[in-house]
Amino acid sequence: MPIDRRAFLRVAVTGTTGMLMADRLAVAAPGRPDSDALVPLGRALKVTRLGFGTGMAGGKRQSNQTRLGPEKFERLLQYAYDHGVRLFDMADLYGTHRYVARALRGKPRDSYTLVTKIWSHPGGLPERERPDADVCLRRFLKEFGTDYFDVVQLHCMTSGKWPQEMRKQMDLLAERKQKGDLRAHGASIHSIKALQAAAREPWVDVIHARVNMYQSRTDGPMAKVVSILEQVHAAGKGIIAMKLNGEGTFDARQRAANLRFVMGLGCIDAMVVGFEKIEHIDEFRAGVKEQLCRQ
Repeated sequence: MPIDRRAFLRVAVTGTTGMLMADRLAVAAPGRPDSDALVPLGRALKVTRLGFGTGMAGGKRQSNQTRLGPEKFERLLQYAYDHGVRLFDMADLYGTHRYVARALRGKPRDSYTLVTKIWSHPGGLPERERPDADVCLRRFLKEFGTDYFDVVQLHCMTSGKWPQEMRKQMDLLAERKQKGDLRAHGASIHSIKALQAAAREPWVDVIHARVNMYQSRTDGPMAKVVSILEQVHAAGKGIIAMKLNGEGTFDARQRAANLRFVMGLGCIDAMVVGFEKIEHIDEFRAGVKEQLCRQ
């Protein structure tokens, strides 16, 4: 069921109105709302508010985006880049590294942000082996043809004990960060307990969190999710919101309402959407600009 935003803010997050209204998504040039402006993502990075998610219905190194075919997918990526979307969200699970690499070939490396994720669970990938994080990262760098990724995450963390269970991989990523292969590390979160663990874990620089007012494909009641996200945000960790479109299930009215909701929370740094059409890129960019003008 949809959540009324005013009721949500009044009841679910009592006592934090000031924090909620300090909307970091609205930070832009003074007096000039700019939907393409860079905003802080945690302590180390600056990114565009809106990002391109490449993993709609992703698995076995495929996604709805790869199923468009190389020409259509890469044209969509190039359109996004040319229209100010400079945050690109990938994963080994999606098999999208080479598509994004070709689409961005020739673009200045410091003009866009690359996020990818390492899959460690049974299933999901064609092969059974799960190499260590440093081995995976070296392959990712080669696949993309870059010297570094901006963010590398552990994909789909669900256990409340994931920082203990994944410590070896976390340490390996920390070593690669020191060597310059990545600028930040973190986790893509898929449960309340995993989100609580991320809030407490100093290793985390950036998380992905499932956020929408309709509670579609999210980790639990939005009141609970947002209260934890506020803790994550207060700890200086970056937050990228995902599932803004309920994995393609929302209509235009719902998409607009949810964008207003997410941008009003104040604890979200950036948002990624699994674009499959140029019209949706235009729609979300216009929606972001409209919300900035209203704030």
